[in-house]
Amino acid sequence: MNTLRHRFVEGSADAPVLLLLHGTGGSPEDLMGLAKEISPDSALLAPAGPVSENGMARWFRRLREGVFDHEDVAVRADQLADFVLGARSDYGLDERRMVAVGFSNGANIAAATALLRPDAITEVVAFAAMLPVPEPPAVDLSGTRVLLSNGTRDPMAPEESAKELVAEFEQRSAEVTAHWHPGGHQITAEGVQAARNWLRNTR
Repeated sequence: MNTLRHRFVEGSADAPVLLLLHGTGGSPEDLMGLAKEISPDSALLAPAGPVSENGMARWFRRLREGVFDHEDVAVRADQLADFVLGARSDYGLDERRMVAVGFSNGANIAAATALLRPDAITEVVAFAAMLPVPEPPAVDLSGTRVLLSNGTRDPMAPEESAKELVAEFEQRSAEVTAHWHPGGHQITAEGVQAARNWLRNTR
C-alpha cells in the first residue's frame, strides 16, 4: 500500500518515468506541464508532500526559512523512498528508468533521497535546490546522475548551499551536471532545455 496520496499517469515504456515533486504549497498537478515539456511521452508519478506548514504541503519540516529540520528530512526521505519502491511494484515499473524531477522543496527532498536512499532514486533533475542534509553518509553514488539548475541570485536556495550540494554528490562519485542562470528562485526556459537534453542521455 502506497503511503502518499498521488497521481499516476501512464506513458511510453520507452521513456523514463518522471517522479514529480512539487514545491512548498504545491500539489501533484503542479509539475505535469513541466514534465510534458521535458519528456512528453513519459509516465508520471506525482505524490503530494505529507507535511503541512500553515496549510501548505511540504516534504519535510523546517525550523524557519532556509533552516531545515534535518531529522525530519531523513524520516521523510525514507518515506518517499519506500513510496517509490512500492509504486514501482504497484504500477509494474520495476524494469523502467525513473527520474525524480523536483522544484524547490521538492528538489530538496529528491536530493536528500538520492543521498540517503540510492536504492530508490538514482537520477534527479533538481530545480532551485540546496543542500538538505548537513553530513550525508559516505556511500558510493557512482550509479547516480544529477542535474542541478539554480539561480545565482536565488535568496531561497543560495548559490553557496547549491554548490555544497554539488560537492557532496561529486565526493560520492555521482555524475553531476550544474546549470546556472542569473535569476532567482525559478525554473527558466534554459533550465527546461538543459533538463530535456540531460534526460536524453543515459548512463
